[in-house]
Amino acid sequence: MQRRGGKELRELFVNFWQQKGSHHYPSFSLIPDDPSLLFTIAGMVPFKAYYLGIRAPEYPHAVTCQKCVRTNDIENVGRTARHHTFFEMLGNFAWGSYFKKEAIVWGWEFLTEVVGLEPHRLYASVYQDDEEAFGAWHSLVGLPEARILRFGQEENYWFMGEEGPCGPCSEIYYDRGENYGCSSPTCGVGCDCDRFMEIWNLVFTQYDRQKNGSLSPLPRSNIDTGMGLERLTSIVQGVDTDYETDLFMPLIEYTCKKAGIRYGGNSANAGNKNDMAVRVIADHARSVAFMLADGVLPANDGPGYVLRRLLRRAARYGRLLGFEGGFLREYVPILIDVMGDPYRELAEHRLTIEEIIDVEESRFEKTLMQGTDLFDAEAARLKSSGGAKLLPGDVAFALYDTYGFPLELTLEMAAEQGISVDRKGFEEAMEAQRQRARSKSKQKKSSLSGDVYTDLENELPATVFTGYSQCRGRARILALLTGEGRGEKGEPGKDCELVLDATPFYAERGGEVGDTGRIFAEDAEVTMEVMDVVPHGPLITHRVKPDGVVKVGMEVRCEVDDRRRGAIRRNHTATHLLHEALGRVLGGHVRQAGSLVTDRILRFDFTHHSPLSGEHIAEVERVVNEQILANVALEVTECGRDEARQRGAKALFDEKYGDVVRVVAVPGFSTELCGGLHVRATGDIGLFKIVREESVGSGTRRISALTGMNTLELLQHTSLLIARLTGALSAEESNLLAKAEALLDENRQLQRQLQEIRVKELTRNTDSAFEEKEVGGILLQTGKFSQIAPETLREIGDKAKARRTPTVVVLASLVDQNCHLAVMADDAAVKKGANAGAIVKETSALLGGRGGGRPNMAQGGGKDLARLDEALLQIESLLMKQLQK
Repeated sequence: MQRRGGKELRELFVNFWQQKGSHHYPSFSLIPDDPSLLFTIAGMVPFKAYYLGIRAPEYPHAVTCQKCVRTNDIENVGRTARHHTFFEMLGNFAWGSYFKKEAIVWGWEFLTEVVGLEPHRLYASVYQDDEEAFGAWHSLVGLPEARILRFGQEENYWFMGEEGPCGPCSEIYYDRGENYGCSSPTCGVGCDCDRFMEIWNLVFTQYDRQKNGSLSPLPRSNIDTGMGLERLTSIVQGVDTDYETDLFMPLIEYTCKKAGIRYGGNSANAGNKNDMAVRVIADHARSVAFMLADGVLPANDGPGYVLRRLLRRAARYGRLLGFEGGFLREYVPILIDVMGDPYRELAEHRLTIEEIIDVEESRFEKTLMQGTDLFDAEAARLKSSGGAKLLPGDVAFALYDTYGFPLELTLEMAAEQGISVDRKGFEEAMEAQRQRARSKSKQKKSSLSGDVYTDLENELPATVFTGYSQCRGRARILALLTGEGRGEKGEPGKDCELVLDATPFYAERGGEVGDTGRIFAEDAEVTMEVMDVVPHGPLITHRVKPDGVVKVGMEVRCEVDDRRRGAIRRNHTATHLLHEALGRVLGGHVRQAGSLVTDRILRFDFTHHSPLSGEHIAEVERVVNEQILANVALEVTECGRDEARQRGAKALFDEKYGDVVRVVAVPGFSTELCGGLHVRATGDIGLFKIVREESVGSGTRRISALTGMNTLELLQHTSLLIARLTGALSAEESNLLAKAEALLDENRQLQRQLQEIRVKELTRNTDSAFEEKEVGGILLQTGKFSQIAPETLREIGDKAKARRTPTVVVLASLVDQNCHLAVMADDAAVKKGANAGAIVKETSALLGGRGGGRPNMAQGGGKDLARLDEALLQIESLLMKQLQK
C-alpha cells in the first residue's frame, strides 16, 4: 500500500466520486441550518432536508469532505487514539439515483484500487436481514462469506428519529494485524480491541418509520455514507493513532519543540501526561481555528461557549507543559500550511482568528488566578485542620467546571502542597453534570420539518426580484396564506401573506430590513399595505393588510416606499465603507460579525479586542466621509464565487452563498459579496456620523451610526442643545467644557466631604454600628447602612476588622433600589475556614444578584431588598458550615 498524505486522500476521494457523476459541494459551515444541533456533526447534516423530503435535491448525487465538530466526549480527547472534537468526514450521497449495489461496488473500488488497501484485510458488516447488501458484497465484490458479518439493529440499522427516514447500513472494517489485537480466541470484527477498525459506514435510507413502528418504503431510496479522513489516513500511513498522521504531526512537533519534550517521553508516566497535553492542544487548536473561521465568537452559551471551553482547555494544558502567557495563536500559520488548501477561510480570516485567540487567552489568565485563589484557600484550610489532607471531589470539580482546571492540573498543584485529591468524588460530580446536560438536551435527532413554506418552495417557481433597478412593477398572486394556512382569498382588514411571481420589494436578509409600501389590485380596487417582506428559500412572501377581498390569480401593481428605501440604501452602503475603514484604522483582524440596516440607523458589529478611542472614531469617520465626498460610482457585478475571492471580495462569516455571487465594489476602496440594496454613488449617502461605540461580547464591538437626513437631524439637535447649555451655565461655547468640569469637580469635593463626615460618625462608636455574634470562635460583625458607597463600606469594614481577631465583617448598604454587600475576613478567620467570596456569592443570589471575590474580601449585592434580613440571617449558618467543613 502506497503511503499518501491526508491532503492527497481528501482529493482522491472527491475526484473519484466526481468521476462517478457526483456534484462536489465544498464543505458547508460548522454552524448548521438545524435548530437541534450546535454544530455540523456529520456529512449528511447539510442534506438532512433532502432525506426528510422537505426539499428536492439540487443534484441526484453528491460528494463532500465536510468539516465537523462533536463535543459529547471532550474529556476523552487526548486520552484515546481517535477521540477528536474537530474532524473531516468524507461522504458520498445519492437521492433516488444509485443505491446499494453501486455504493458497495464503488466503495470497494475506491478503497482497493484507488487508495490501495489490501483486499484480504477488509471485512464488511450488514444488517442481519439485508440480503441485497450481502449479495452485493459476496457476488459483485467477491468478498468471502466468512468476511461478511451479519449484525442486528443495534449495530447495523440507522434511524433519523423516532419517526421518519431510516434503513440498514453496511460498515467496512480494516484488519490492522495481530499486533493490535487482544489475543482473545473470539477476537474479530466488533471486538473492542484496536485490531479491526471501522473505516466507512454506508447507510441505505429506504424506509419511512411510522408512529406504530412499522416501515413503509420511501418514494425514493437514498445513500448516505461517512468515512473519517483522520482514521483513513492513519491506516494508509501505518501509524498507531490519528495524532501521528501528517494532519496532526506538524502541530505536535511544534508543541514538543516549544516544550522541550519528545512525543512519547522517556518515563512512561511523564510521557503519558505530556502526550495527552500535546494531543489536546493539537486537537483543540484545529477546532478553535475552524470555529472562528466560520464566524463563531466566544460567548457564555451555544457554540461560543464550546469555543471558549476548548480554547481554555488547550491553554490549560499548555500551562502543564510549562508555557506561560498566550501561545495558541502560534498554531494558526501551521494549520494554514496543513489545511489552508482547501479551507481557504483559515488564511482569509487569519488576523481575526489570531486576535480573538489572544483576547480569550488573556481573559483566561484572570480566571486561572481566581481558581488558584480558591485552591490556595482550600489547601490552607486542609493544612490547618490537622486531619486527612484530601481535597474534596466537589472542590476539584468546581475548579474544573467553573475555573477550567483540568483534573491533571489540580492533581499537580495538590501534589506540590502534599495534598491528595478525592478522585472518586470528582468523577461522581462529573457524572452528575453529564446527567444534567443530557436531561437538558434531549433533542430529537432531527427537528427539521416541512411546513407550508417548504411545500410552496417545491411547488412554485422562484420569485423574480426586480428591485435592484426599480421600485414599481406588475405581478400576479401565485399563492396566499392566512392565519389558518394556505387559502384562495384574504379578507378585508386581516393580515395575510402573498407570494407573487415577481416583486420589486426587497426581502429582509443579511441584516437589511425589508421594504414596505403598497400593492394594488386595480381591477378589484383593493389596496394592500405591505408591512413586511421575508424570504423563504427561492420565494419571497409579502405580509399585507388588504382593504378588500384579495384572491389568488389576481394581477397587481407594486409600489415600494421609495423614500424609506433611499434611507436604507444610504445606510447599507455606509456599512461597506465603515467595514473597510475599520480595517484600515484598527488592523486587518477586523471582520464583520453582524449588522442591522434600517431607514433610521445602521448598526455594525465587528471583531476587535478593545474600545475605540476618540481618535480612532474620528479617523474612521474621516475615512468614510472622504469616500462620500469623492462621490465614487458603485460597481455591481455577478461572477463565480472563486473569481470573487480572487478579486479580494470580503464575504460575511455566516452568510450562505451560491456558485454565482453578487459583488458590490467602491472602486479603489472596498469590494464585498452582497445581495442588498445600495446607492448609485457614495455621494448619495450625504454625511456619516458615529453615534455610539460599545461592547457586545468577548472580542466583539458594535458601532451605531447615522447617514443622510438622520445625520442632519442629529447635528441640529446637538447645536440646539449646546446653545441651551451655554445659556444655562452662562458660558461661551469655547469654554463650555471647562465650566462644566469645574462644576463637576466642585460637586465631587462636596460629596467627598459629606462622606467623610458620615464615616466619622459611623465609626466613632463601632460597637453601636454592628450586631455581633460568636460563631465557632469567630466574631461575626454585621452592619446595615443607608446611602453608603461600596468604597466607603470597605473603609468602615477595615476599622471594624481591626477591633478583634479572628473576625468576619458583613456590611450591607441600601443605595436607591440596590443593596451593596461587602464581606471581609481577617487572616485568622480564613485559616479557620472562613471564605468571604463564598458567603457573598450565596447571599447575593438570595437577593437576586451576583457577587464573589477572594476568601478575605468579596463584594456583591442584589435588588430584592425585601429578603435582605433573611439573607443576613443565613450568613451565620453559612459561616458555621465553612468552619465545620
